[in-house]
Amino acid sequence: MAAKKRAPRRKKVEPASRGLTPADMAGDPPDEIVTLQKDVERDGGVALGCYREPLDGRWLLLCALPLAQVEPTPYQRDLSEAHLKRLTNVIEKVGVFLDPIIATREGDKKYWTPNGNHRRAALGKLGAKSVTALVVPDREIAYRILALNTEKSHNLREKSLEVIRMARALAIDSDRKESEFTLEFEEPILLTLGVCYEKNGRFSGGAYRPALKRVESFFDLNMKKALAEREERGAALLDLDETVTQVIQKLKERGLQSPYLRSFVTARINPIRFAKEVTISAEELIKKMKAAALKFNIDKVTPEQVSSAGGWGGGDEESS
Repeated sequence: MAAKKRAPRRKKVEPASRGLTPADMAGDPPDEIVTLQKDVERDGGVALGCYREPLDGRWLLLCALPLAQVEPTPYQRDLSEAHLKRLTNVIEKVGVFLDPIIATREGDKKYWTPNGNHRRAALGKLGAKSVTALVVPDREIAYRILALNTEKSHNLREKSLEVIRMARALAIDSDRKESEFTLEFEEPILLTLGVCYEKNGRFSGGAYRPALKRVESFFDLNMKKALAEREERGAALLDLDETVTQVIQKLKERGLQSPYLRSFVTARINPIRFAKEVTISAEELIKKMKAAALKFNIDKVTPEQVSSAGGWGGGDEESS
């Protein structure tokens, strides 16, 4: 496998050298915005105004939408009840709703929000009738959840499940290759882990991430074929995890207790842990880790070794 390319360093930009002036952001909207405005009003909403966003100049429509017509995209993580409760209390205490959600129109009286689901739900808790929304004509924006959603940071499980749900939807609607969705999917490993989390919600993806992220890459295959490959890889990873779980159980029977046991074991069986360059595939890595797990000698493990694993950088387990 070729060494990963470094991301290009962002060039320094001169102040006020890009995008539109305030005057440029207004004007007569194009036909697609006029049509969208009519659709919104036919749905029972109201178009409050339109403008060109300041960087790229694309047109957006600011609307008031009936709250009942807005729902999250089908691929999104579940609501965090704790975050929802805090947000609801804050909005109620402040007494105003200031941040419009982002939405796309998906059909008659049907809107999706890829960014703002907690705000949408909070308004529902407060009994609101309407929500302010930036309605984007480009429906592809609904697939860019991870890039857009900064309202509450995702943990590994949430990211992985959203990505695999998007991939399954795209496999139905698109003939494009998996490698063409790098922005939407963010990391190739999330697709593999997503398959695992679908089958086992308690799967500890963080323990395998340090090894897998070094060998994972996006498939240059159309989405249907790429998903089939992800299913096979996910099944192999779940099979490996079963073997690792057996090793952990034996360590516990010896009296070794730690929340980092899985990370400790997966680090020990990782054949590329100290490698500067990696040439094996993801399938080969999983196979080698499975073989090492089957031969794992628990008698040589000391309590000191296990306790030191708490500082090792693979411990995503609490958040996954």
